[in-house]
Amino acid sequence: MKQGVLLVAHGAPERVEDVEEYLGYVRGGRPGSPQVLEEVRSRYIAIGGSSPLTKWTRAQAEALQRLLGVPVFFGMRNWHPFIRETMDLVREAGIEKLAAICLAPQFSELSVGLYMRRTREAAAAAGVKAEFVWATSYHAEPLLIEAYAERLRPLLPAQKMLFTAHSLPQQALAAGDPYEAECRATAAAVAAGAGIAEWDFAFQSQGMTGGEWLGPTVESCLDGYAAAGAREVVLDPVGFVADHVEVLFDIDILFHEYAAARGIALRRPESLNDSAAYTAALAEVAKRCL
Repeated sequence: MKQGVLLVAHGAPERVEDVEEYLGYVRGGRPGSPQVLEEVRSRYIAIGGSSPLTKWTRAQAEALQRLLGVPVFFGMRNWHPFIRETMDLVREAGIEKLAAICLAPQFSELSVGLYMRRTREAAAAAGVKAEFVWATSYHAEPLLIEAYAERLRPLLPAQKMLFTAHSLPQQALAAGDPYEAECRATAAAVAAGAGIAEWDFAFQSQGMTGGEWLGPTVESCLDGYAAAGAREVVLDPVGFVADHVEVLFDIDILFHEYAAARGIALRRPESLNDSAAYTAALAEVAKRCL
């Protein structure tokens, strides 16, 4: 049986000129406001005009292929290479069993669940007959925890330690959705692995669509730290596995400036990106599927 691995990720434009088209995919073709378009464009301009997400996803796939010795494919939900395009490659390669891993360690029906549905649709449209075995969550995978802890240790000790993950709209979360619990569990495991006794958790990058989103926000935590006299904070986004706009803009620019205005020096560990420990974690997850 010919086996392979599929990595799926959100996707991001590599040129400012593509932001409008990209947002159209994110919104499922629904029109967006000119204000949101200009705001998102300005964020990409601020980080150099391009997201490195595709570059890092490709690097992660290539490293995993070298480690496992089986074909590793990657596809994006909202940008090139789209999952649908990747399914053509899977079919042409004659893959019979595929370990499918979303590059988001914590499960929610709103995130990983959506990637799973889009992949099933793309596979059917492309005529892929392979058996898909999904790693729906790997938030507590020991090698993932070690990968985060390895990046974090050089910044310790920290006066205040704040872990984060991407927020989700509360009104859209189904009862019993494990996302928040899994995010906090990842943070707790990384803290234990790095020897951190006291830490906090917040959700970042709340959407621009209004309504209630998972909190607390990073800004509210920074306000509390400033009121308590803290002058140094380490922020570790354990819901992300690579650099992209939510790291390079939201943390490195927006939160950094917000903290500095309150007399706080904000630092974050290097993203996992090409971490060998993270590659090893993905390999363990894939092997369990296969």
